[in-house]
Amino acid sequence: MARRSITKAAVTKAGTHVTAEDVARTLGVSQSTISRAFSMTASISDEMKLKVIKAANKLGYQPNVIARSLITRRTNMVAIVMANLVDPFYPVVLDELVQQVQSRGFQTLLFVPSPGQDVDDIMPNLLQYQVDAIVLTSATISSAMARICAARDTPVVSFNRYVPGLQIHAVSSDNIAGARQVADFLVATGHERPAFISGERDATTNRDRRNGFVSRLKQLKMNSCIQEEGGDFSYEAGYAATKRLLRRAGHPDALFFACDVMAIGGIDAARELGISVPEDISIVGYDDVPMAALPSYSLTTIRQPIREMAKAAVDVLDLAEPRGMKSGPTTRMIPGSLITRSSTMNRRAPVRVGKASRR
Repeated sequence: MARRSITKAAVTKAGTHVTAEDVARTLGVSQSTISRAFSMTASISDEMKLKVIKAANKLGYQPNVIARSLITRRTNMVAIVMANLVDPFYPVVLDELVQQVQSRGFQTLLFVPSPGQDVDDIMPNLLQYQVDAIVLTSATISSAMARICAARDTPVVSFNRYVPGLQIHAVSSDNIAGARQVADFLVATGHERPAFISGERDATTNRDRRNGFVSRLKQLKMNSCIQEEGGDFSYEAGYAATKRLLRRAGHPDALFFACDVMAIGGIDAARELGISVPEDISIVGYDDVPMAALPSYSLTTIRQPIREMAKAAVDVLDLAEPRGMKSGPTTRMIPGSLITRSSTMNRRAPVRVGKASRR
């Protein structure tokens, strides 16, 4: 049987660049059909897509994304700026954001500022890539840079943080409500000397968690709440702050940390001092990072709905809309949930909490 061959009209000379027009001519279809076959989100039958890909492979055709971007004025790329990859919360965030962006047929570029470097310093380089949108995590930009992005019709969303008055989108968990849940839980379980250990002082996440916790305790007629400055969202900060607190006379009976990685540092510090968790002191975190569920920590915490937050962040960017037709800045707060584990106990009826449960 004779082997089926590609028509001579479609065969190009060695070294000649193969185009979408060549593939279309081979199959007797339009160039738009070829474009749809190489798009993750375009409507095309599986049968036709397979035919196009087989023909393209045989001809040696590969779509030129850069050339396409010059025509469409779209690069189909979203920049993710992540200033903190040490905190185990953010690799989980990065994975979810990438999955959400790619599910819409876009690709991601990751930018990581150097320690101590302002995000504004890397923005001129970032914008040279003509990205269609920007996601900021664990970082923020100035109002001047926000105006530059707006003038370029490049939407920006701040993930897990917001800056009042800054004209960019923001998606965050409801940190005030989450901290109030912690206050309710600790009071209901008989704790009388709670403390809050803060992270980065100026971060809205830190401020909202502290204010939600302290204000709710006052509403519950508990007017004394010890506050200790950690300085940043790190294991070392939580460890050092816990050592300082627990070496004082009449130390707290419950510690609420601004994030999980700080709380894990706090658990290790308490153990080193011979203080039992939770028999002598209860410890609560915020985020529900994978490490929080390990048996060695079994940390009670507020679970941030990362997948829902990532979806909301990408949704608000309106990636399908042409440049210049994006919606105005919006802020969305998504509630988290309290996950109780064995780093806390009920002091009214001293029974160790067993398996993780959702309150």
